[in-house]
Amino acid sequence: MTTRHVIVGVDGSVIAVRALDLAADEAALRATSLEIVYAVPDLDEAGPVLASAASRVRYRHPRLPVVTVPAEGHSAAVLAEHGRRAALTVVGCRSLGGFAGTVFGSVSRRLAAHAPGPLLVVRGDSPPHLHNEVVLVLDEEDDADTAVFAFQEAELRGASLRIFRPPADRQPALVPVPHRRSEWTASYLPAGEPPTALGARHPLVRVGSRDAAAASTQTLLEATRTADLVVTACRPERNGHGRHLGSLARTLLHRAHCPVLLVPVGQESAAPSAS
Repeated sequence: MTTRHVIVGVDGSVIAVRALDLAADEAALRATSLEIVYAVPDLDEAGPVLASAASRVRYRHPRLPVVTVPAEGHSAAVLAEHGRRAALTVVGCRSLGGFAGTVFGSVSRRLAAHAPGPLLVVRGDSPPHLHNEVVLVLDEEDDADTAVFAFQEAELRGASLRIFRPPADRQPALVPVPHRRSEWTASYLPAGEPPTALGARHPLVRVGSRDAAAASTQTLLEATRTADLVVTACRPERNGHGRHLGSLARTLLHRAHCPVLLVPVGQESAAPSAS
């Protein structure tokens, strides 16, 4: 898909280790390098944690290129800045406090609002799965960017893709063209073509049930029990500052049973290109 590196934030906590392991797996899957970042007030404090993280990655992936980056500043700001050059940013979150805080806590909340590229959120109570299935959750607006990314992720993993649509009364007949399209959808999905038409462009991806009617919250959450990844969108705020998480995205971040991949779309999308 892309040769740009994967970045992960660590702090030595258990959930950060889980995010580290998944980030290393993602970097290996993409045949790229892993950048491990630890943001602290005093750079002298970063050495032991970064050394331990790098050692763990090299043990699990001996051939994976690893770079460690100590940084001063707020974790969210540091990761957002480094994420501008990355294919994927990975962060952990847990129920109470810590590096990532809650989903609406300091780091993961700010990253969801301001990360320039795809953000993979690893929940502390959702262990990794090996079900070979990716779930795509469309929302009520243009989901071309999200659909492209989900199909590419499924193809990369050799996984099937299960698609959940928005409620019928909110679903447009055709997918409108964003004001400024992301790099990965430019010249890839013609204007007005619905996201599900991408199946013809990815014949190796087996598309599962397409829920044309409104999917209940419980249905979505149950689907994540047998998924390796759930993909959904975050969009620009109307005031032009940061991005907005819709109700479906917030529900998934709170309660999904697998990692959640947020794809930034719309005018502020600055995601890395895919090939």
